[in-house]
Amino acid sequence: MRWIVDRIEADLAVVACGEARFEVPLAALPAGTAEGSVIGLEVLAEATEEARAAAKTRFQTLAQADDGQDFSL
Repeated sequence: MRWIVDRIEADLAVVACGEARFEVPLAALPAGTAEGSVIGLEVLAEATEEARAAAKTRFQTLAQADDGQDFSL
């Protein structure tokens, strides 16, 4: 998978992956990352059954706690 850095805004990089665009903390990217940088990623799925069950429980708990209301910062 490849990310292309579209732009940098303060401490965030806006990266593109296909048609998707999202923000990534600049500190999480390799040193020297700049606008136009191409970042190669390797994604591995190595979760154990226990880890998958724990993640499912966490997500279900979060979904139940979400009242769907708007919020402001």
